[in-house]
Amino acid sequence: MEMEIVVNTRLLIKNKLEGIGWFTYETLKRITENHPEHHFVFLFDRDFDEDFIFSDNVTPLILSPPARHPFLFYWWFEFSVASFLNKFKPDLFLSPDGYMSLKANCKQLAVIHDINFEHHPKDVSWIVRKYYKHFFPKFARKATRIATVSEFSKDDIIKSYNIDAKLIDVVYNGCNELYSPINAALQLKTKQNYSNSCDYFLFVGSLQPRKNISRLFQAFDKFKANEKNDVKLVIVGEKYRWTKTIKNTYLNMKFKEDVVFTGRLHSTELHHVIASALAMTYIPYFEGFGIPILEAMNCDTPVITSNITSMPEVAGEAALLVDPLSIDSISNAMVYIYKDVDMRNILIEKGRKRKLDFSWDKTAEALWNSIEKTINSK
Repeated sequence: MEMEIVVNTRLLIKNKLEGIGWFTYETLKRITENHPEHHFVFLFDRDFDEDFIFSDNVTPLILSPPARHPFLFYWWFEFSVASFLNKFKPDLFLSPDGYMSLKANCKQLAVIHDINFEHHPKDVSWIVRKYYKHFFPKFARKATRIATVSEFSKDDIIKSYNIDAKLIDVVYNGCNELYSPINAALQLKTKQNYSNSCDYFLFVGSLQPRKNISRLFQAFDKFKANEKNDVKLVIVGEKYRWTKTIKNTYLNMKFKEDVVFTGRLHSTELHHVIASALAMTYIPYFEGFGIPILEAMNCDTPVITSNITSMPEVAGEAALLVDPLSIDSISNAMVYIYKDVDMRNILIEKGRKRKLDFSWDKTAEALWNSIEKTINSK
């Protein structure tokens, strides 16, 4: 029997896919192609790219206004989306960014990736914080079921919002198949392009407080001061919330000339930069999953990551785990990676095994199982 599934696809934006956008893209591409017997309506809040209409069973629909501000979030989900859902009466409304339509009467599946704002409210702007803290508890209770990307996030949602564990499914993220090891010649060329032919530590992600960029800068400074080397720190990502603290920490660095900012990179260039790094240094103090950990493992690049929230769950034994609040802990891991070739090779080998536990195919299958549970619930 054909099912009608409506999906919030407002984060499918050409050349601007972030973590949740990639999750939406990779899962929906597979789900729509794997289930031609069902019909999907993709709800956009602006003009969309045809590349996002993955198969013949997808109908795109633009609902105004563009939802990029808390007041417009509210209007879009509670008026535009609710009005459509209540008229169309689909079997399910799927929302990969966790936002529910409180005024809609159909079954709803929320993918809530993390609730960092409950623990570190100052990491988001005042108006966004007010919106999140008011509405996300309501979204969690409104949802027929919830999917999330780690056991850590599941436990966090259960404890923070008093949600029954039986109503939450863990759907791990995957990694783009593009990411793989590259040959020595391409590594050399990449280093010429980005790090003046020097080895480099790498951070990938949006530049915002919870990514812990300030301590990464301080740890790198300490590493450079102690080791006297030509190693660089390459920072890939947009300045999402480049706060005064992050800015001042950078300006006060002794070795700031060795920090390279690339901005956002096209996926091919990003692949080469990850696969040429000495190590991925991904040390947020809060994370629902941490896709760069997987991207590095897929590229045979060693990983330094945090020992808290979801990151040990994702990394397993295939990373050096550090205390993200300790500059010494981060710096010491950098020294360890830089000096010990055997340790790098051990981490690479462990990463090759660990990465097999994650793929977008597995993610899509797990999300589809959650969709079926939601639709079949009483």
